[in-house]
Amino acid sequence: MGWSIGYDSTWDRDIGYGVPAFCDHPDCDAPIDRGLAYVCGSEPYGGDRGCGLYFCDAHRPHWVRPPGELRAVNLCERCAPRRRRPFEPKPDTPEWIHHKLTDPSWAEWRAERR
Repeated sequence: MGWSIGYDSTWDRDIGYGVPAFCDHPDCDAPIDRGLAYVCGSEPYGGDRGCGLYFCDAHRPHWVRPPGELRAVNLCERCAPRRRRPFEPKPDTPEWIHHKLTDPSWAEWRAERR
């Protein structure tokens, strides 16, 4: 299974390293993607510790090793040191919307939504 494009039903949006995005921090518009390298919690959908939103390196600065775990996870400022209400997710980029509305690879998806 690849992580290029998937869907996150929690946040109701496309995810994966093939999905261009902006950092979900409200004060930042850094271009990123919605791949595992940028997800709060270091795992799909945020794992057990993160909110599952996507942040640039500057806004996902906290490395936390959960008790009993061998590996640390990367968290945003709202999830470290303890989980708080997450930021509002940002909408899809114009680039991604255009791609989904025009690229032949999304024709079946478009047809299902008519």
